[in-house]
Amino acid sequence: MTTFAAFLIAAFLIGALLVLGAFVLRSRYAAFPAQRPADYARGPQFDLRHHLSGPILCEGVIYGPTGRVTSRFVADMHGKWDGNTGTLAETFRYDSGTVQDRAWTMRLSNDGSIAATAPDVVGTGTGRAEGSAVVLRYRIKLTPEAGGHELDVIDWMYLMDNGTIMNRSQFRKFGIKVAELVATMRRVPAPLGTPAE
Repeated sequence: MTTFAAFLIAAFLIGALLVLGAFVLRSRYAAFPAQRPADYARGPQFDLRHHLSGPILCEGVIYGPTGRVTSRFVADMHGKWDGNTGTLAETFRYDSGTVQDRAWTMRLSNDGSIAATAPDVVGTGTGRAEGSAVVLRYRIKLTPEAGGHELDVIDWMYLMDNGTIMNRSQFRKFGIKVAELVATMRRVPAPLGTPAE
């Protein structure tokens, strides 16, 4: 091997390592997964026991790996809390006609940490509520119709000043983003004369 060929191979390897390093640094410090709950310590206070209580209307879209919308949905949710333990029942209706139900059980600690389970979640999801945001990380198992894959999910909810919750989630397989969800969640006002939950 000539000195020039060895130089080209070394330059290529160094370049590949630099690109990989830049990708890792961007993912860790500058991209969506790099957010921390402390980033949102100020602003309206997101209290799961209040903001995820009662009937909630959720509307959203799911983006595929190319960045195009692959699905739209409307979901009816209903949250109930007993102290720091709550349930959130969800019924999703997708534009394909598919209906999906999920029931979360959430436990909120006094320090803001969250443990959450659901039938299609592998193990226990963990997260934190701080200031105006909530983050939840978990692994979800897709239905057989959707391929049955297990995906790592980072789910962020941001409380707006008017009480609306903006939800953004990313789904990853082997660290590669395969889908993203963006949705709004709004509490449905109780009819006049209905007792509060």
